[in-house]
Amino acid sequence: MKNTQPVYNRILLKLSGEALSGEGGFGVGAESLDRIASSIRDLHQLNIEIGMVIGGGNLFRGEALAQHGFDRITSDQIGMMATIMNGLALRDRFLRIGLPTHVMSSIAVQGIVETYDRSLAIGHLKAKHIVIFVGGTGCPLFSTDSAASLRGIEIGADIILKATKVDGVYSDDPKSNPNAERFDRLTYQDVLEKQLKVMDATAICLTRDYHMPLRVFNMNTPGILKKIVLGSNDGTRIE
Repeated sequence: MKNTQPVYNRILLKLSGEALSGEGGFGVGAESLDRIASSIRDLHQLNIEIGMVIGGGNLFRGEALAQHGFDRITSDQIGMMATIMNGLALRDRFLRIGLPTHVMSSIAVQGIVETYDRSLAIGHLKAKHIVIFVGGTGCPLFSTDSAASLRGIEIGADIILKATKVDGVYSDDPKSNPNAERFDRLTYQDVLEKQLKVMDATAICLTRDYHMPLRVFNMNTPGILKKIVLGSNDGTRIE
């Protein structure tokens, strides 16, 4: 018998900027926004409290430019601003389909988004309003994966759901290595010791130290988010 009740009350969903991209993997695509909005509406109808962290790689990749001589701190700051633009795009699409949504930024952008405040964020979540966390951690040199771990811990999420383009964590890139092993379950220590490309080490250490479970899954699979919150074992669980 299929479970019809969610197994999580509050989640933190980590989306890459590329999840919003249009043609060529750049910018913001209307179809991508529609697909994400539809998935989030499915969760909202289950009365789940939804926090989200969004990357900015579809608009600006600071780390790549830094490798070519661009100042790393400035690059990261521009990247943080890109996440704010993505958050605004998501909020607009969510509001247009009736999903109450707030964008909270770790960087103050007065008159455009709310400044991140943990207590206010939790209040929004309890009211079943979606909260999109942008601006990364607010500090350069930290990834949006680290921001996802940090926000998930701060808001007391039951789990962090990391959306990717593959159906879990593999021992190697499954696109280039057909013999790569797929893992159903891992420990945080497994990820660190095997140097698996799940999140950066800072993010994994945070989840480990605060016992925050993590599930990595393929966002492109239709209905996957709803299946996971209803208890499916799709993807890879890390704990």
